[in-house]
Amino acid sequence: MALQRALLLGALMMAACTPVAAEQAVAIPAPSIDPADTRTSAHAILAGGCFWGVEGVFSHVDGVTRVESGFHGGNASNANYDDVSSGTNQHAESVRITYDPRRVSYGTLLRIFFSVVADPTTRNRQGPDVGSQYRSAIIPANANQRQVASAYIAQLDAGHYWSRPIVTAIEEPRTFYRAEAYHQDFMANNPDHPYIRRWDAPKLANLRRMFPTLYRATPAP
Repeated sequence: MALQRALLLGALMMAACTPVAAEQAVAIPAPSIDPADTRTSAHAILAGGCFWGVEGVFSHVDGVTRVESGFHGGNASNANYDDVSSGTNQHAESVRITYDPRRVSYGTLLRIFFSVVADPTTRNRQGPDVGSQYRSAIIPANANQRQVASAYIAQLDAGHYWSRPIVTAIEEPRTFYRAEAYHQDFMANNPDHPYIRRWDAPKLANLRRMFPTLYRATPAP
């Protein structure tokens, strides 16, 4: 349920000795390997914790035409929010991004992902959310995307932009299962939700601040 994450947030904040820290935006360079793609449409699947914020950020990127929240890594029998939230299957909360690679490259999407969406140094955790379903992962659709992702992680690790090593995994592509309808466009439809205001709205603000030429005020569907 949508209320579940807000209740979890409250419990974590009360139980912790110090407040859980939000992911910090990090200025990083563009990928050194990011070949041109002349197709008019392509897909990217990324997992970066709660899909509400991941979807919310990428829906505001110019060149992105659609973003869907869903699950990746498990099978059809447990591809639903309640089962995935239990953390007992292999699914991760993920988003499938449809984009025009002539306007925004795959490497640029990864740069946004690492800069403002997810902390790549925390294993099975993003913000207040803990469990393998909240892992950060890149799911390349083809060999070119895999090359870009692998090279970029190596580039960022070598640059020591974080105090800890990157643990974001590159996973084998499996079926992407679209999440329940109420999860779609959740940030746009629920801007005053406590979780959105505390954890996800800052990510969108960082996108606008750090990537002003890529920020689009009206979100993609």
